[in-house]
Amino acid sequence: MSRAFLYARVSTDGQTTSNQLVEVKASGFEIQPQRIIEEVISGSISAEDRPGFSRLLDKMEPEDILIVTKLDRLGRNAMDVRMTVEKLARSGIRVYCLALGGADLTSPAGKMTMSVLGAVAEFERDLLIERTQAGLTRAKQAGKKLGRPEATLTTRDVQKKKSLDKTQSEVARELGLGIATVKRHWNK
Repeated sequence: MSRAFLYARVSTDGQTTSNQLVEVKASGFEIQPQRIIEEVISGSISAEDRPGFSRLLDKMEPEDILIVTKLDRLGRNAMDVRMTVEKLARSGIRVYCLALGGADLTSPAGKMTMSVLGAVAEFERDLLIERTQAGLTRAKQAGKKLGRPEATLTTRDVQKKKSLDKTQSEVARELGLGIATVKRHWNK
């Protein structure tokens, strides 16, 4: 007999999971309190690295159902969400997402939905890269200097301090440079 579990996550202490709990109840699922895992942790942390999600996995068995209100409760990264759903499916756990009409993401239709969402996420990532590259090209054409700013002090300044038997740390401190910058100019 399958049991229903809820994973409710928010990113910051100023947020609450109460809306997620209300949404699950309104959808008709009755989940026992000991099967509700609430967690405050960033979605950028992979699901397998979250303490609350790990506790959830320890409680779940094959045939159980995991309910999330939205996919982003499992993670922000489409690949991480997909890997998490696949891992749960291999364990015999079904994953329902209320925002997708309560779809079982481990079913054939759910897998297709996940594939489409993954393709859209990849497309958006590619567009972001394309826009970034176009912006860099425009900036270069406009004569803007890209990258790290040039050090205002030269090799000669470092060499001068070196000739006074200063250590690299002393030179860095006196010239207001990072030690890596001093080292770069030290043996020139």
